[in-house]
Amino acid sequence: MPKLGIVKVKLDREVNCYVVSCATTKEAVVIDPGLPADKIVEQAAGLNIKYILATHCHPGHVAGKDDVKSVTGGETGIHSADAKQFLRSADRYLIDGDELEFGEFKLTVIHTPGHTPGSLCFSVANHAFVGDTILAGGIGRQMPETDLRRQMMSIGTKLLRLPPSTALYPGHGPATSLEREMAQNPIFRGAPAPR
Repeated sequence: MPKLGIVKVKLDREVNCYVVSCATTKEAVVIDPGLPADKIVEQAAGLNIKYILATHCHPGHVAGKDDVKSVTGGETGIHSADAKQFLRSADRYLIDGDELEFGEFKLTVIHTPGHTPGSLCFSVANHAFVGDTILAGGIGRQMPETDLRRQMMSIGTKLLRLPPSTALYPGHGPATSLEREMAQNPIFRGAPAPR
């Protein structure tokens, strides 16, 4: 059974960056490359970084992208809606359903617009990296470009399709699980039970 490594790197602005790696091949993905970039590069030592992905383009989640790329050579990826909104560029623009392979794993891109127009979540095995779409006990802070109704629809139509046992790794705060959030997160009051 392939083994997945997940290391959380605490960055400026209380942002969680994740280095997700395949233990067998040492291929890895960096999710939410904020600053300082050298903290991320330090955690990625000894790994072959294939992708550097942002769940959304708020500066805290993407400001270190180019620095991490210059050191690791990884391919950068964001959603085109956020590229337009925040005037950012990447090697590739991700869309819902894209699959990125690293080592013995496959990362699936889930477009969850709301917190930003191009918010993404990434699912690998029974883990989901959810940015600010959902946090333990809440959702990401509302910004001028946040569309709360779309965010709730994204959670209801995309994230609730994941198995309840899925571990959630948010852009801020502690990790949680879909099951725990459905039971305790106030945003789920009145939400339909998952099938």
